[in-house]
Amino acid sequence: MKVLVTGVAGQLGHDVMNELSKRGYEGIGTDLALEYAGIQDGSAVTRMPYVSMDITDRAAVEKAVQEAAPDVVVHCAAWTAVDLAEDGDKINKVKAVNVDGTRNMADAAASVGAKIVYLSTDYVFDGTGTRPWEPDDRNFAPLNVYGQTKLEGEEAVAAATDRFFIVRIAWVFGKNGKNFIKTMLSIGKNHDELRVVDDQIGTPTYTLDLSSLLVDMIETDRFGYYHATNSELAPGEGGFTAQGTRTGYISWYDFAKEIFRQAQLLGHEEYDASHLKLIPVSTKEYGVSKAKRPFNSRLDKSKLERSGFRLLPDWQDALARYLKEIEF
Repeated sequence: MKVLVTGVAGQLGHDVMNELSKRGYEGIGTDLALEYAGIQDGSAVTRMPYVSMDITDRAAVEKAVQEAAPDVVVHCAAWTAVDLAEDGDKINKVKAVNVDGTRNMADAAASVGAKIVYLSTDYVFDGTGTRPWEPDDRNFAPLNVYGQTKLEGEEAVAAATDRFFIVRIAWVFGKNGKNFIKTMLSIGKNHDELRVVDDQIGTPTYTLDLSSLLVDMIETDRFGYYHATNSELAPGEGGFTAQGTRTGYISWYDFAKEIFRQAQLLGHEEYDASHLKLIPVSTKEYGVSKAKRPFNSRLDKSKLERSGFRLLPDWQDALARYLKEIEF
């Protein structure tokens, strides 16, 4: 199986390429730079075939896909700077990448008969209520430019082909790029107090775990819409483990609390409560984001099991493995 992966300089594209290599599949990475510009960690992706491609250039996309003739396109490339997307001078660029670029990739995939995986987001929903969003729910109401463009990307994929996996994820973290965990660890070293939002609820997604699921998917024809984040620690919401970690879906504050607890277990005493005070605040109290965020980012992942796919490991386990992988 030959797989063309966009956005390989990012967190997920990096891990998808390595997963393809591990399983013996032929992976071709693409991104904007002339040469692979992701983290140079010596993993397989740094040695695998690479093609420079601007997904907003329709002719270039058609040429690259025709020449590669992949069996599958995994489309990870996207504009993901949520707040910057709200700037008036950025909106057209965001649409060009997330909508037009996705349409270009989907049309090109369809032209060679390839399956396509499109990574979307919980931000296509408005985040009201407390019920987990189901993957086939159509009550879309994005709160910001990023969410709207990702929704239009979904529509472009579905219009181009029925051989698609549209996979919505949330709160992403991986080795190759910026994320909430790295931000918390960095800021926590130099501050006595940290204010973290506690009324936005969801579950994190580790790209290493997600990449394995995506390759599982493309080995099948079980097409459709899916939700995929790491699993909650236990059914329900409101309980705690013996370590004080919240079960069920969590807030950003809960996530930060567990990040620092696990960092201490790895010998980083600077994150102890005697050095760093973590303060839960509401989104309104935090009050600095340009883009509106959904309060309810709970994603129902049960369709994965019904379709014969494995759920991702629980987020606490994913965090433990990730902290051991990165240097901090």
